[in-house]
Amino acid sequence: MASKFFESMVELITRTATDLPPDVRQAVRQAMGQEPEGTRGAQALAVIAENIDQAAACEGPICQDTGWATFEVHTPVGVNQMWVRAQIRDAVAEATRRGKLRSNSVNSITGENSGNNLGPGTPVIHFDQWERDDIEVRLLLKGGGCENVNAQYALPVELDHLGRADRSLEGVRKCILHAIWKAQGKGCSPGAVGVCVGGDRTAGYQHAKDQLFRTLDDVNPDARLADIEAQVMATVNSIGVGTMGFGGAVSLIGCKIGAINRLPASFFVSVAYDCWAFRRLGVHVDASTGDITRWLYRDPSVSGAPMLPAGMAGGFPRTGREVVLQAPIDEATIRSLHVGDVVLVSGRVYTGRDAVHSRLMKEVPPVDLRGGVLYHCGPVVRKDGDAWTVIAAGPTTSMREEPYQADIIGRYGLRAVMGKGGMGAKTLVGLKEHGAVYLNAIGGAAQFYARCITGVDDVSWLELGTPEAMWHLQTHAFPAIVTMDAHGNSLHQVVEEESGRRLKLLK
Repeated sequence: MASKFFESMVELITRTATDLPPDVRQAVRQAMGQEPEGTRGAQALAVIAENIDQAAACEGPICQDTGWATFEVHTPVGVNQMWVRAQIRDAVAEATRRGKLRSNSVNSITGENSGNNLGPGTPVIHFDQWERDDIEVRLLLKGGGCENVNAQYALPVELDHLGRADRSLEGVRKCILHAIWKAQGKGCSPGAVGVCVGGDRTAGYQHAKDQLFRTLDDVNPDARLADIEAQVMATVNSIGVGTMGFGGAVSLIGCKIGAINRLPASFFVSVAYDCWAFRRLGVHVDASTGDITRWLYRDPSVSGAPMLPAGMAGGFPRTGREVVLQAPIDEATIRSLHVGDVVLVSGRVYTGRDAVHSRLMKEVPPVDLRGGVLYHCGPVVRKDGDAWTVIAAGPTTSMREEPYQADIIGRYGLRAVMGKGGMGAKTLVGLKEHGAVYLNAIGGAAQFYARCITGVDDVSWLELGTPEAMWHLQTHAFPAIVTMDAHGNSLHQVVEEESGRRLKLLK
């Protein structure tokens, strides 16, 4: 059974990371039908749809942040759970070696990346026994961007735009709406939320994440919770956060609520946000042979219909008004751009996440960044001999770099920073002062953007780990939207304020 079970786990991880389940695909299709043609939301959803098809076709990661792996395992009485755990861990390491998972496990004290997604606490494996003969394994891969916009409320509480949320189901509804509004585009909307009412702080978050193992089209068996789910889904899309926080008609594709008992003194509402790249699958495995006997959430005998009809794929939907940017870029070109402009970036682009920004505050860069583009991205890469290939390369959440970004722009002469979710007031001032722009790429579209990268010229600071290193990339027609310009304008600020006004109407 050993090798068979191991390979079954590798197959589960691969499919989960690369092929969205049918209920999520259908929810994205419905979202596409709700956004008017030619809008920013429609353009972003077209890229998302193409990315889903590309990932499934090449078995490449849907998103470069392949996430935090949570396994829920049911075993028959008598099965050695220590052995099962060891096999799952080995499968995680193998899937990482094959490029299906990015190395995402980092020592919290030293910052060192384990390189194989193994370490204290990773992956998470929860066991339970049942009176069946087979083994069930369910897997959820949840990325850092959506994890960072999780929320937990202690009721009663005062909420922006919604007033007081009391210890009631109405208070629960308000907390869910507030969490979705606060997430804006940072969690790669349109997303889904799992919610727990009750528990302590730890149990509440765990049970909220458990709700994400439900399908988006199920009906809650508790009629009271089903009613709150329906109310949220019927109203939340009217607040106008939209895809990627660009504004639009669809902000959420699913809301699933569970409840557990609580202490009399505590009333927690825990919200686990997941992005549109909602990666969740499961299998039943023969306990004797290790073979997969049944898939959960998908039927492998039925070929999934492409997200885009034949002939519709072809990259970012173009209007003819796109602006071509060739890096390095001069200041006059940058100052000619305005919020809402769609740009196509070609030439040298450098990646820089948290560790690079921290280092740039203390050390000079290994390259000349004047006129350059800094991409907030931790790619999935593969080394073949001496050459590197990027196999997944979507943007990471930019707000983490807010403490550093304006200083780095001014110090090194950057003309553009690119990521997702937007940045704050300090960066906006820096963009105006130094003549730079913020470019919002489509979060999660890792396969789509990998195809816009024509080569890897070099890599600096590789000792930081592959996601955190500074990659020197050649790009061609890399699409993004100007959401913060050199004139002091921010689409993110506008959408947050307008959606806040709409949110107030829902209280």
